[in-house]
Amino acid sequence: QVQLVESGGGLVQAGGSLRLSCVVSGRIDRVAHMGWYRQAPANQRELVAIITNAGSTNYADSVKGRFTVSRDNAKNTIDLQMNSLKPEDTAVYYCHSFTYGRGDDWGRGTQVTVSS
Repeated sequence: QVQLVESGGGLVQAGGSLRLSCVVSGRIDRVAHMGWYRQAPANQRELVAIITNAGSTNYADSVKGRFTVSRDNAKNTIDLQMNSLKPEDTAVYYCHSFTYGRGDDWGRGTQVTVSS
């Protein structure tokens, strides 16, 4: 099993920046890709950004050009740099991994609140 622990959430004004970090541990040898999802109240959980083992990235249209996902294989971390934050970015952000032959693992989430 893979364990994921997020940090870095908080309260920020619109236009500001936050950096989320996720420490990954456990059986990570068969992890295919990792990323970040978010869930706002009354909404479904949605993809924010993913990064593959090869370093390829994919972003939701709503965050392209503002958010950047990165990973440090030596430290087993995956980060999400969020710039030009908007009130609609307010949500609980979850770190995610997908493992071949096993499926999804999730962190507990970290709250991001953007005030207008």
